[in-house]
Amino acid sequence: MKKLSSLLIVILLTLSSLQAQIAADKSGTYLISQKDGNPFFWLGDTGWELFHRLDRDEAAHYLKTRSRQGFNVILSVALAEVDGIRKPNRYGDMPFNNIKTLEWDITPGNDPKDSTQYDYWDHVDFVIREAAKRKMYIGLLPAWGDKVVPGAAGPVIFTDEKRAYHYAKKLAERYKDQWNIIWILGGDRQSVEYKNNRITADYRPVWRAMARAIEESCGKEVFIAYHPRGGSSTSKNLQQEGWLDMHAIQSSHGSREVQVWNQIADDLKLTPKRPVLDMEPCYEDHPVNPWDGKWTRSKRGYFDDYDVRARIYRGVFAGGCGTVYGHHQIWQFVDTTRNAPIWVGDTIIGWRKALGAKAATHIHHLKELMLSRPDFNRVEDNSLIASDRGSDYTNEIIATRNLKGSYAMIYLPRPEPVTISMNKLKEGRKIVSWFNPVTGKKKKVRGRHEAEQETFNPPSQSQKDWVLLIDVR
Repeated sequence: MKKLSSLLIVILLTLSSLQAQIAADKSGTYLISQKDGNPFFWLGDTGWELFHRLDRDEAAHYLKTRSRQGFNVILSVALAEVDGIRKPNRYGDMPFNNIKTLEWDITPGNDPKDSTQYDYWDHVDFVIREAAKRKMYIGLLPAWGDKVVPGAAGPVIFTDEKRAYHYAKKLAERYKDQWNIIWILGGDRQSVEYKNNRITADYRPVWRAMARAIEESCGKEVFIAYHPRGGSSTSKNLQQEGWLDMHAIQSSHGSREVQVWNQIADDLKLTPKRPVLDMEPCYEDHPVNPWDGKWTRSKRGYFDDYDVRARIYRGVFAGGCGTVYGHHQIWQFVDTTRNAPIWVGDTIIGWRKALGAKAATHIHHLKELMLSRPDFNRVEDNSLIASDRGSDYTNEIIATRNLKGSYAMIYLPRPEPVTISMNKLKEGRKIVSWFNPVTGKKKKVRGRHEAEQETFNPPSQSQKDWVLLIDVR
């Protein structure tokens, strides 16, 4: 009887863990865990080359560090961008025996001490399991977009729906019982290409084939997203796709001026309604627009921790269901003893040192702040701001509140006074605090706060950005 009871417990725990994947809430505005229905704030990191460039010890160190820093989704690519199907991984293994037939290079056994057993896909298995140990999801891209869309290193191997379907089916069958997989199609590519407002290429049939294979193996409730090209949103060409569970934007690295919060607000107005997030904001220590050959440190410089926070906080306050952080030398795991760095400007940091970059240690405060409030039913409401709220990326203030009006959060990109219409929140005792997005610490603002409007001054001018918190009791 004891053995039967133990077996039943194991089965129930297994079934429970398989239900742990995320989903959109009933309103279609934020994410929840299917396991318990609680809000899920997506705090991702782009480890695009994780499977391809790190060995077991390095991968475990990376995941351990990111887990400690509060990240809960790691985005990585099964068939990596940087020559991922022709250049072997750290163990000398490649994903395919034959690129033309897409025959997987699989060997019997999976002992990492035996190179004849431990193959490319065994290593992918290991990394996914290591993430699961730390209760982290892997945002798994079956392939980078250049394996579908021509014009980059590629090579293009998914030339038709049949090849895409069979590859994705095999991948999905391998991981259908792994609870911590979030599927992400795309990979820095548009699903449709245009010239003079006319469609010149439509790759949606290929992505649909992959989505169909994933849903057939994992069930219709499986969560599937799409990572678009820089400067675009999935809402443009994938709004009516039934397999898409969330809209994603890539605000990217070409400019500091990007006001992604406007795109997020627009995408939340669409029908059918889906949660929205910026899946690739500006990366910390990424040169600003290095691709035209005119970059210099003095002319354009790098995105710093403030640039990252100023974009990410406003995107979330505009309605984003989470966010993704990235470091330019982490996604490619810069190690000059093994690989030439890509577009790093004039500074080599190296991936190990970059793990401790400033914004990487700040951004978990945003997740904790959002999860600290009683509900996720919130909207952007800039009518709370009675003073000038600014108009561009340098000064635009964004406010969010829950539907009940029992709390509000206002992000200030500058340490300047702000006047708030307190009467737009529900009646009750107002508790006001300043929240420091660098430290996560709060400082209470004394007073009864009974006026219809009240002006608040940030507690320090040396800290660039602040969040004003108002809770109604």
